[in-house]
Amino acid sequence: MNNQLCGYVSIIGKPNVGKSTILNHILGKKISITSRKSQTTRNNILGIKNIDNAQLIFADTPGMHIKSPKIMNKVLNKSAEGLIEYSDIILFVTQRLKLDEQDISVLNKLKEANARVICVVNKIDQIDDKQKLLPLMERLSDLYNFLEIIPISALYDEGILELENLIIKYLPEGDHIYGDEMSTSNQKDMFMISELVREKIIRMLGDELPHDTFVQVELFEDEEKIIKIHVVIFVVRDSQKQIVIGNKGATLKKIGQQARLDLEEYFDKKVFLKTWVKVKKNWNTDSDYIQSLGVGASYES
Repeated sequence: MNNQLCGYVSIIGKPNVGKSTILNHILGKKISITSRKSQTTRNNILGIKNIDNAQLIFADTPGMHIKSPKIMNKVLNKSAEGLIEYSDIILFVTQRLKLDEQDISVLNKLKEANARVICVVNKIDQIDDKQKLLPLMERLSDLYNFLEIIPISALYDEGILELENLIIKYLPEGDHIYGDEMSTSNQKDMFMISELVREKIIRMLGDELPHDTFVQVELFEDEEKIIKIHVVIFVVRDSQKQIVIGNKGATLKKIGQQARLDLEEYFDKKVFLKTWVKVKKNWNTDSDYIQSLGVGASYES
């Protein structure tokens, strides 16, 4: 078969069902941040995989928070809904044996769009008796006319290859949009820088700092032997600024050191990273400001 296959694949599901882990395993590298806190993935990032005659173009969506009062969540929700319309195939990810109200709400949004959906039941490694999956799969079949339903354990790489083959099976015919060299993009690099720094903040400070942080890249200079990066960490209040900076700047220094090591691994090059912390009051409820930072921006086809 010589016909080329190409399509956009988006990953939809409530927060923390393992969407980023699935994407990381399919693409074979860490391109999005996996964290225990919900909505750590903050943008629709592009990941591309070429397999023989097929090109899979992935968009990893934010977790879809249903009926959330916060404008921040509304922006993320709108972004995820927009992806549904532009996707050739959608992976609806749920986990273990239970469907809850959020799962059903996501499925209802998919029904409205009459989307072509593969259902992925993740984290089956946490199920002692796999026979217990059968009632769940029957219920899923009743709820939606899925292209396929596949159980996997993304964490242990079980079922990932089978999932790839299913995606290829349902990809539309079409010329490849990106050349082999386009497995990364400048937009994705900027996203990775901000999220790697943000991941270190979350992991170092945990519940000490609310989720109200955003990291913006202000300078990116790729020189011959080193990459120079300047980032600003935005927080909502002065007290949060002091938490991030720490005693005599110790916390911010550790955040920068840990992020720099990950960035050097990501770019495979020496990195000089400089960080600042600024207060932007109520940024997380200012819809226009959120959009200007690129949060919830959709990809271009």
